[in-house]
Amino acid sequence: MADFFQNGRVTTLHNLNRDAAARLERQLVEFSENTSVTLVLPALYSEFEGPAMARIAEQLHSARFLGRIVLALGQADEGQYLHARSFFDSFRVPVDVLQVDHPRIASLLDRLKIAGLDPGPGGKGRACWLAYGYALARRDCDVIALHDCDIKTYTRELLVRLCYPLMHPDLNFDFCKGYYARCSDRLHGRVTRLFISPLIRALHKLAPHADLLPFLDSFRYVLAGEFAMNAKLARTSRIPSNWGLEIGMLAEVHRSCAASAVCQTELADNYDHKHQVLNAGAPTTGLRKMAADIAAVLLRALAAEGVALDRGALDSASLAYENVAHDMLECYAADAAVNGLRFDRDAEEGAITAFRYSLQDASAGYLADPAGAPRVPSWARVQSALPHFLRDLESVVHDTDFAKARPRVHVAIASSSPVVTMPVPLLASSAAV
Repeated sequence: MADFFQNGRVTTLHNLNRDAAARLERQLVEFSENTSVTLVLPALYSEFEGPAMARIAEQLHSARFLGRIVLALGQADEGQYLHARSFFDSFRVPVDVLQVDHPRIASLLDRLKIAGLDPGPGGKGRACWLAYGYALARRDCDVIALHDCDIKTYTRELLVRLCYPLMHPDLNFDFCKGYYARCSDRLHGRVTRLFISPLIRALHKLAPHADLLPFLDSFRYVLAGEFAMNAKLARTSRIPSNWGLEIGMLAEVHRSCAASAVCQTELADNYDHKHQVLNAGAPTTGLRKMAADIAAVLLRALAAEGVALDRGALDSASLAYENVAHDMLECYAADAAVNGLRFDRDAEEGAITAFRYSLQDASAGYLADPAGAPRVPSWARVQSALPHFLRDLESVVHDTDFAKARPRVHVAIASSSPVVTMPVPLLASSAAV
């Protein structure tokens, strides 16, 4: 049973009517006559080799309220690009593929560096930023939505609920963040449960006047990769290029939007996706690296708001984090017991220890360079410095997404099946697909 409690500083939109999805989608089709939505899908090619992306494609195929889909595709050779593109060949809505590793995209990024607008290293954040730029260059979107491409439990209702608050003509929201439960026979979401939420609360004890921290703590799933924003916010935001995208985006929302214009919405009863490996002894990979990136972005976001933490404060933050995390662990242990879920206390406590090392890594990097790598520049700044850059980005995507000129490949989609059956394109290439 859903609750209707409003907590924190942002509006929470609950799923109180489990039969509302069809009604909401019908309304979105009506709203789309005046408000156009572009969906950004950041994906590595490997996500087209599993079942999640086929399910996502099947669900999106009938989304009549969408104006455009932009697939930001990474780590794909020519044959793999063609295979990924074939997932969308029968779509009614335009689907454009931005190949983030393409040499012509790299050439555009070099132009930015020469102009003093460093877009940072490759990563999820930069891929999404490029897709936002392309969507803005098309000049046909009012709202940009984003969700991950490894969601095993995906249904179109997730996107409907994400877009609805920004498309409804009588709701005045500029940004919407998704939330959900993540569990199977056990609780998942370790980086959210055991790291970022306790870290935010620990830092708030040390910096009680830091307005960003209670804002972040208002979100039920602060690291959710599903959010939507109006085009103006997409144009003016500066975001990290790495795993810190979600925290960095919320910091920009806090800077740019009134709290009354921000909401979070319940997207699903449960959510399952690809689980990253936590290897405590490998600080440059998996969840150790992810947690360090996220912590570094949070520390620098606080510094940008005038909350600078010295070595002593960061040492205190590490100890406070561990205490808060262990207190929250007891809450999760009780929740798991009541719901009959498995709870591996040793693994949970081991994760807290590993994340403390990640925090220490992030703290050391912050102390060595408080400013850190620059966030990718806002598209408003890029357009000011290089007026033709967005037009050139649009041209590059159009030219390199050459599969759009091919005869359409039939994609068999059975409405009763969650899986899309798709033939691999015949290529005059030895590339593996």
